[in-house]
Amino acid sequence: MTATADLLDFVAAPHRLPPDVRADTLRLLADTLAVGAAGSTAPGAAGVLAAAAAWGGGGTARALGSDDRFPATNAAFINGFRIHCLEWDAVHEAAVVHALSVVTAALGAAIDAQGGCDPEAALVALAVGVDVAAGLGLAATSSLRFFRPAITGTIGAALAVARIRGIGRDRLADVLGLAHAACAGTMQAHVEASIALPLQIANAARAAVAAADLVAAGLTGPHDALEGPFGHFALFDDGDLASYTSCLGGIWRISEVATKPFPSGRASHGVLGALADHPGAQRIDAWVPPLVARLVGRPMQRDMTPAHARLCLPFLTALMLTDGRIDPRRFVAATFADPDLLALAANVTIHIDANLNPNVLSPQRLIVDGAEIGIPATLGTPAAPLTAAQCAAKRGLARDLAPAADARIFDDPLGYFTEAA
Repeated sequence: MTATADLLDFVAAPHRLPPDVRADTLRLLADTLAVGAAGSTAPGAAGVLAAAAAWGGGGTARALGSDDRFPATNAAFINGFRIHCLEWDAVHEAAVVHALSVVTAALGAAIDAQGGCDPEAALVALAVGVDVAAGLGLAATSSLRFFRPAITGTIGAALAVARIRGIGRDRLADVLGLAHAACAGTMQAHVEASIALPLQIANAARAAVAAADLVAAGLTGPHDALEGPFGHFALFDDGDLASYTSCLGGIWRISEVATKPFPSGRASHGVLGALADHPGAQRIDAWVPPLVARLVGRPMQRDMTPAHARLCLPFLTALMLTDGRIDPRRFVAATFADPDLLALAANVTIHIDANLNPNVLSPQRLIVDGAEIGIPATLGTPAAPLTAAQCAAKRGLARDLAPAADARIFDDPLGYFTEAA
């Protein structure tokens, strides 16, 4: 048996989620749907909707946060964008993968297209798809070159869709192969803070649905797409697949996923979470792992875009100290030109610590007006979970940002996800 075969056996196996894993899956589904609804009013969302409409309408799959319906591939594209565009989506930190984003967008569209499904089957498919997406990231030993959430998300999502559609074990290698053939997305979009970043998640969700569609229609794909000479671990990441598959079923990776309290790059949340209790601070020195500096260490600019602002730790720090929260409606030109915010952002200095691991976000350390604060775990991880009040604040802001959303997204997320559209 190969590690790939072990992975596909896991995808096809009958699973009953342990109660705590089921609870985590339901909680993270609710979080992801709320974030996707909030993204329906974000910059770029109208353009994405117009493009998808030009590709064709008339389907039954819903767009999160609005009344629009599309063929499943188009809806998956729209929802992948909406889930990731505010940088508010859940993330598996150790894998450096937004593990629910592609899987939820693709799986929800596929469920809509078939007229609904059993709720427990949907939760299992979601947990399995997230496990694969996060697991491939956990198996990586190299730093990010390609945009890992889109790459591993395509594969995890395609296999989740195949499971919910009843595609048999004998065809899963074809689904995996066609998903791998469609993988794309690099870190250049992140470097430039381009709106291409959520579009890469959108492309991944569309490709995942298409891979399952193609196999259902009788097409085949390469069968050694992970371990082959031009497979995932030869092209996208260095690593050892068996380091993940050896634990399959014993550890459900969805229970390791972190919830993001703020609509900003995850690498900013260690500092922001620590500063929520320090209003009025004036001088911040942050010692962070190299990945944090790489992802959110960019300077504040008067003419920056909202996408740049979401990934700019000095600006986000100044906004948190001023407002006590991060509200994406503040990501506008007048805010970026505010002299008080500019001055406060200039007092934020980011230092790279001695951590040699290229894929970690913690621990971190702050000096706030001369006082030291240790950050052993980022707010929202299983080691530092959000409080009930913090969860309610996130849900309330998401609801405010999605005035046209179906209320069930917030009040009955599993019903919304699985009942006939």
